Amino acid sequence: MPFQLSPGVAVVEKDFTSIVPAVSSSIGAAVGAFSWGPVMEPVTVSSENELTTRFGKPNDSNFQSFFTAANFLSYTNNLLLVRADAGHVNSVSAATGGVTAITVGTAGSGYVSTAAAPAVTIAAPTVTGGVQATAVATLSGGAISSIAISGTMTGYSSATVTITGGGGTGATATATVAGGAVTSITIVNGGTGFTSTPTVTITGNAGSAGAVAGAIVISTSTITAITVVNAGTGYTTAPAITVAAPPSGTTALATSAVTATIGLKIRNGLDYISSYLGGAGIVGEWAAKYPGSLGNSLKVSMADSATFAAWTYASEFTGAPGTSPYASDINASNDELHIIVIDEDGLISGTKDTILERFAFVSKASDAKTSDGTNNFYRDVINSRSSWIYWMDHTVTVAGTGANWGSAATAATAYKSLTAVVTLSLIGGTDDYALTDGEKMAAFSLFDNAEQFDISLVMLGKASTTVANHVITNVCGTRLDCVAFVSPEAVANGDIIVGSTSTEIGYITAYRDALTSSSYAVMDSGYKYQYDRYNDKYRYIALNADIAGLCARADYTNDPWFSPGGLNRGQIKNVVRLALNPNKTQRDTLYKKGVNPVVTFPGEGTVLFGDKTLLAKPSAFDRINVRRLFIVMEKAIATAAKFQLFEFNDPFTRAQFRSLVEPFLRDVQGRRGITDFVVKCDESNNTGQVIDANEFVADIFVKPNRSINFITLNFVAARSGINFTEIGA
Repeated sequence: MPFQLSPGVAVVEKDFTSIVPAVSSSIGAAVGAFSWGPVMEPVTVSSENELTTRFGKPNDSNFQSFFTAANFLSYTNNLLLVRADAGHVNSVSAATGGVTAITVGTAGSGYVSTAAAPAVTIAAPTVTGGVQATAVATLSGGAISSIAISGTMTGYSSATVTITGGGGTGATATATVAGGAVTSITIVNGGTGFTSTPTVTITGNAGSAGAVAGAIVISTSTITAITVVNAGTGYTTAPAITVAAPPSGTTALATSAVTATIGLKIRNGLDYISSYLGGAGIVGEWAAKYPGSLGNSLKVSMADSATFAAWTYASEFTGAPGTSPYASDINASNDELHIIVIDEDGLISGTKDTILERFAFVSKASDAKTSDGTNNFYRDVINSRSSWIYWMDHTVTVAGTGANWGSAATAATAYKSLTAVVTLSLIGGTDDYALTDGEKMAAFSLFDNAEQFDISLVMLGKASTTVANHVITNVCGTRLDCVAFVSPEAVANGDIIVGSTSTEIGYITAYRDALTSSSYAVMDSGYKYQYDRYNDKYRYIALNADIAGLCARADYTNDPWFSPGGLNRGQIKNVVRLALNPNKTQRDTLYKKGVNPVVTFPGEGTVLFGDKTLLAKPSAFDRINVRRLFIVMEKAIATAAKFQLFEFNDPFTRAQFRSLVEPFLRDVQGRRGITDFVVKCDESNNTGQVIDANEFVADIFVKPNRSINFITLNFVAARSGINFTEIGA
C-alpha cells in the first residue's frame, strides 16, 4: 500500500494470476541457395506457394535447398528460412556518364625521351550508394608519367591497362595506377617500342571494397615490373587505360584530367531479388544486404510533364504530372513525376510486360510532403515502398545545365524537365548457387541468438560434416532449445549415398562417426526420390526435413514428447523410393550408431523406424521424445521464471513459484509426458548464502515417459487339462 499523508482511499491492483505460458516447439529453421529473396535475413514462410513467391522456384542447382524447405512445409506451416550469402550480384540499370576516352598526344612524330611525360588523373565517380560506373580510357601519342585513379566508396565497373609499343623510338613509358584494381594489363610492341620497358604499379584504394589483386599480361614485348598492392579494401574494378608509344620526333606535351559523373542508376532490391544474367554488379550498403537480381525481367520507366504525352504508360495514370501542392505553396514548379515498374520478360508474374508497381505524382524535391505529411520525394518513396527496386541516383536526362533534382524546394525553384522518356531495363545480375561450407555456417549462425529467433527444429538439407558439427555445437548446443536434423553424405566427396550394400552402410556410419555426440541432434539414413513438379523430373532429396516435419506434426496431433517414429506417426510423404532401404541387419548396424533408419514396408508405406538422438552415452536423452520433452518444459518454466527476477527470495516468492510450476507439470503428466515429478524450492536449497548472493534456486525432478523400441511377445503352449496359473499366467 502507498503511504498517505491525509485521509483518502487508494485503489491498488495486484496480479497473482500468472501461469506457465505455452511455448512453441514446431518452428523450423533452414538455410539454402535460392533464385531471389532477402539475403542473410531469416524470413517466415508458411506454405510452398509462399516459398516460391519469396524465394523462387527450384532449378538444377538449388533443388536441395528448395525441397528441404518445401518438404518441411508439407507437414506444418512455420519455417524461418535464410537465403545464404553466396557470390550473387544485383542487376542494375545501365551506367551513363562514365569516362569513355582520354587521348594524350598529337598526330606528329611523338615525344622524345628527354621531354616531360604527361600526367593523367581519373577521379572515381561520386554517386549516392557507392555505385560503380563503367570507365574506359584510351591514351595515345605519348609517354605517361603517372595515371592516378581516385575516389572513396565508389569505383568503376571494368578495368584493363594496355601499354602499346610505338612505331618509332625514343619514348619512355612508366605508368602508376593508384586507387583502383585492374583486371588486365596488355603490352603490345607494334614497332620499335619504348626506350625503356614500362613499369606499372597498381594500388588498392582504402575506403572502398573488393580490390582485384591480380593482373593478366599479354605481351609481345617485356615489362619490368607489375606490382599489385591492396593498401585498403580497394575498388572491385578499375578503368581501362591504353598507353601508346609515341611516334618519334615530336616534343609536344599534353596533360589531361577527367572526372567521371554518373546518371540514372536503379537496382532491383528489397524483398524479391534474383539473377538470370551474368555481368558485373555494384557495391555499397544495399548491395551487401540484398545481392542477387532479376536479370532483365525488371524494367523501370519514368515521365514528367514534358514527356508524359509521349509516354507509353500514360494511360496507367489519372493525369499528367505537373506541380505538386507542396511545391506550389512555396512558388516552386514542375516537380512531379510518374514512375512505373514492369515485369519485362514475365519471370516474376508469368506474363510479359505485367505492371508490378506504380508511383504517381511523386516529387523531385527532397523535402516534398503529401497533404498528410508523408515524405513524397520520389527516391525515398520508392526505396521505402517498392518491393522490387532501389533507386540509387538521379537521371542526367534533363534539359539545360545544373540539374536540380533532389534539392529542397524554394521560392521560384523550377525543376528541370526530362528531355526524353526514361525507360531502363535492369541487367548484369549474377547467380551463384554453389554455397561454400563457410557461407552455410555463417547463415546458420544467425540462429544462435535464442532471444531473437524462436526455433525448435533445424534442418540441414544436404550438408557436410563440417556444417553439421557447426550447427550441432554452435547453434543447437549453444541455444539448448532446438534440435538439428542431419542426413548423411559420402564424407570423402559429398556424394548422395544410393544403394543398399555394406559399402553404403559404411559411408553412413563414417559420416555419423565424424559428428559430435549430442542429444540436440538427430540423424536419419539418407535420401528419398521424389517428383519435382516444377521441372518435370525426379530428384534425390535429403530426408532430414521430413524427420523434422514428423516432429512438428506430432506436436500438432499429440504432443512434443511423443515419438515421431513408427507406423502411427512416422509416415514419410512424397516418396517414390528410398536411396537406401535398409534390411533388418543393416538397421541393427545403423541404430547401434544412433542413426534412425527410414524404411519402406510393402503395403505400409515409408516410415521413420527409430527415434534416437546422436548422444553416444546411454541415457534417457538418447531418445528424441525425451529431449524434446525437456526442451518444452525448460523453455516454458524458464519463461515463467523471468517474472521472479528482482522479487524477494522469501517464502512467499518461493511458494508463488511452486504454484506456477506444479500445475504445469501436472498437465504434462496428464498428457503422458512424465510419470511423476517433484518441485523443490524452499529453505533447503535457498539457503542464506544463496539469498545473500542474490540467487534463486529451484530443483525440478521429473520421470520422463519412454517410447517403446523393443517388443517381446511370448507365446506359451499348454496341455488341455492344465490351469494357466500353474505355468505363470
